[in-house]
Amino acid sequence: MTAHGLAGRWVQGARPRTLPAAAVPVVVGTAAASGDVIWWRAACALVVALALQVGTNYANDYSDGVRGTDEQRVGPVRLVASGLAAPATVQRAAYLSFAVSAVAGLALALATSWWLVPIGAACMAAGWLYTGGPRPYGYLGLGEVFVFAFFGVVATVGSAYVQHGWCLDALWASIAVGLLSVALLEANNLRDVEGDRRSGKRTLAVRLGRRRGGWLYVGALLGAAAGVALVATGHPWALLAYLAAPLAIGPVRAVLAGAEGPGLLPVLAATGRLQLAVGALLAVGLRV
Repeated sequence: MTAHGLAGRWVQGARPRTLPAAAVPVVVGTAAASGDVIWWRAACALVVALALQVGTNYANDYSDGVRGTDEQRVGPVRLVASGLAAPATVQRAAYLSFAVSAVAGLALALATSWWLVPIGAACMAAGWLYTGGPRPYGYLGLGEVFVFAFFGVVATVGSAYVQHGWCLDALWASIAVGLLSVALLEANNLRDVEGDRRSGKRTLAVRLGRRRGGWLYVGALLGAAAGVALVATGHPWALLAYLAAPLAIGPVRAVLAGAEGPGLLPVLAATGRLQLAVGALLAVGLRV
């Protein structure tokens, strides 16, 4: 195997299409903070979030792979299930990613507050226990709740906090950010609903069924739009985020038309683009 091919497989295994869920809360939270941006802290917060997301993705690959629940997936390559990497190697990659996140997080804790340490530990635990441990919460239909909490509230408010302390604007903005992350997860889980059902992975999409799970996806996007409106009560320019609305038309149509399996592959990518666009425009609106 060439070095390029090996690196490409690890990049695919990191599931880059999920990375907007990590980047957007940092961008929006930093923009919500009052005062001038402390750029090194923003950069560290971004490293924390991205490394946590990559670590979580590798941890999920490892845990699902050793459980055998990844064998019927239709999405991105799974390193363990496909035999492209040994389980122990993927596990070490997850640990390394979490370690990178911890180092950047410790730098922020030294500059701000040691309360960030237990919060960061909780984030890593949530990343591992999504599909790991004796009772993975992702298998219990609780993934959306944790995604909203950690990739919405905690990441957005935390990114604002490391700038200049507690910020109410970041809390309101975290509603839109968190619900966009919920939509991203739901797009992923709707694609895998049949395989997850057969393997016993009871995600919320499996529990609700394809049709109601599709409405949950649409509801998360509508809720995110309402969250933008809430931010706009104090920052009218936040309404710029609605300029990204056309990006939602394609994925919503596909979901409501009943697309399944491979037919939902473009929805995850489209949702990621929507999340990035909304995040960027919302950040601009918060700083105007």
